[in-house]
Amino acid sequence: MSDSEKSPFKGKTGLSRIVNAATYSLQGLQAAWADEAAFRQVCLLALVGLVVMAWLPLSAHDRVLIVFAHVFSIVVELINSAIEAAVDHTSLKVHPMAKRAKDLGSAAQLVSLLNMAAIWLIVLLG
Repeated sequence: MSDSEKSPFKGKTGLSRIVNAATYSLQGLQAAWADEAAFRQVCLLALVGLVVMAWLPLSAHDRVLIVFAHVFSIVVELINSAIEAAVDHTSLKVHPMAKRAKDLGSAAQLVSLLNMAAIWLIVLLG
C-alpha cells in the first residue's frame, strides 16, 4: 500500500496511540450504553448473572466459565451494534445484503446467548 492510500487515522504510535485507542474504546462503550437497548439488556443480564453466581457454591473454574460467557455476549453485542450502525450509515434503504448483514450479527448474538444458557445449565446441573 502506498503512502497516499494509507488512512490519516493510522499515524499515531507509542503511548499516544494507546491513549487514543483507550479514548475511542470508552467513547464506544458510552455510545453503546446511550443508544443501544440490547447492549444495556445484555449488561443487565450479566449483572444479574454475576449476582446469582456470587450466591452459589461454585468452583473457581465454573465462575470463570460463567463470567467469560457473559463477557463474550457483551462483546458480541458490541460487534452486532457496530454492524448495524455501519449498515445504517451506508444506506437506510431496504436491501437484501443489508438485511443479511444485520441478520448475521443478530444470529451471532443468539449463538452467544445459547452458549451462555448452556454453560449455566452445565454448571448448575453438573
